[in-house]
Amino acid sequence: MGARSVLEVKVLVVRNSWARPALVAALCALAVAGCAGKGKKKPQLAYEERPVELLYATGADYMDRRLWNQAVDYFGEVERQHPYSEWARRSILMQAFAHYESNNYAEAIADADRFIQLYPGNPAAAYAHYLKAVCYFEQIVDVGRDQAATGQALDNLKDVVQRYPNTEYATDARLKIDMVNDQLAGKEMTIGRYYLRQGDTLAAINRFKGVVDRYQTTSHTPEALYRLVEAYLTLGLVEEAKKNGAVLGYNYPGDPWYADAYKLLTSSGLKPAVEPTARGKRGLFHMPFRHDKEQTIKPPSEAKPVEAKTEAAPPPAAAPAETPKTDAPAEKPKKRRSIFHPFG
Repeated sequence: MGARSVLEVKVLVVRNSWARPALVAALCALAVAGCAGKGKKKPQLAYEERPVELLYATGADYMDRRLWNQAVDYFGEVERQHPYSEWARRSILMQAFAHYESNNYAEAIADADRFIQLYPGNPAAAYAHYLKAVCYFEQIVDVGRDQAATGQALDNLKDVVQRYPNTEYATDARLKIDMVNDQLAGKEMTIGRYYLRQGDTLAAINRFKGVVDRYQTTSHTPEALYRLVEAYLTLGLVEEAKKNGAVLGYNYPGDPWYADAYKLLTSSGLKPAVEPTARGKRGLFHMPFRHDKEQTIKPPSEAKPVEAKTEAAPPPAAAPAETPKTDAPAEKPKKRRSIFHPFG
């Protein structure tokens, strides 16, 4: 069909009275959709050259008020208008922290990576590595779901400990590593229990052995050893069952899981050498896994060194005979500035 024929069809459609309302409605819908699409675009600050101190201070004030998006805008302006200043370097870290606080982890990780690439030798790079690890850590979900973020969190937390072992970042990272390992062990236990219920005992044994070998310091180890005793007895592997029961009794004699293993072995005619000492119920909960931003270390402050003025000490003045007492009000203490205002 030629262009003329197409045009004639269009004219005929428009001339039909029944098609006119439909055409008008379609045009209105497109207009509304276009307006809605434009409305979703994030507004940006209009470029207006301003002093770097003013831009940074405004961003810091927004940080103090926990208005993270506005803070990001002003710290971004610091970078855009004054890219080679020390304020710009600090602003990258502030943007990373603001993005982290607003749960925008992808942007926070990107900011941290940018800081590490631009200033790898700067002391604040330690904080960039730490904040990146915490971002992955806070994306960890429950053991019933995919644990991709868990592996990334573990790798980055270990990186912080290896790079900066004697810092407060490493101290917090070690605590989080314990929580991550407990999470990974819990995932393995969940899969192992599922295999046991399905009668796939060998697959279950591999999962429980993995917990004992790789996550032996976690709270899941006693149950993993008990499940191994249970699984080996099911398969008739008595010596393996005795061996794992002995390990459980030697390391956790007071754990309720050993009490269960002791009963299981005894009922099978295998009395372990160590008697259990536990009297309570078996625990259902393990190490609590929490995402608490209040525990996250804040960005380091970077105060400019101020040269102290030295003046000759005046000679001591003679004390007056009588010093009149006055009720002068005490000097008010100076208000401490927040950590987001680093330069003084």
